Amino acid sequence: MANAVLLPEIVKMLEEGHTVTLRLRGFSMRPFLEDGRDKALLTKPVGPKVGDPVLAEIEPKHFVLHRIIQMEGDKVVLRGDGNLGVEHCKTSDIKGAVIGFYRKGRDKLDRTDGRKWKTYSWIWTRLYPIRRYLLAFYRRIWLKLFKPI
Repeated sequence: MANAVLLPEIVKMLEEGHTVTLRLRGFSMRPFLEDGRDKALLTKPVGPKVGDPVLAEIEPKHFVLHRIIQMEGDKVVLRGDGNLGVEHCKTSDIKGAVIGFYRKGRDKLDRTDGRKWKTYSWIWTRLYPIRRYLLAFYRRIWLKLFKPI
């Protein structure tokens, strides 16, 4: 099902107070989250802050699951962990908050408020100046040697 059809329905469920598990599509959260392999557990956003991974509608029916890198008033700047560029939205465009991720086919949730995620996030966000080279290494060498599960 196309994201433009599926994600508005997921947003409705989140607004009603449900949690939703969503299989991730795309490569913007590489190297730790993979297209079609990993899943995110989403809930209705409450008080999003810098560093949080969120589901945001950056254009009508165009959604991204990225990390908040800056907030100023109601203006929000987002960047996928595997991206160099940014997207912009307003706080009202944040439609879902990520509770955690199911990675590599596991049944155990890696919570975004857990030590593992916070450590990874702290390190990866500070590597931004050299991220281009790390991502190139990951795509060109790592994935060829160790195909994702």
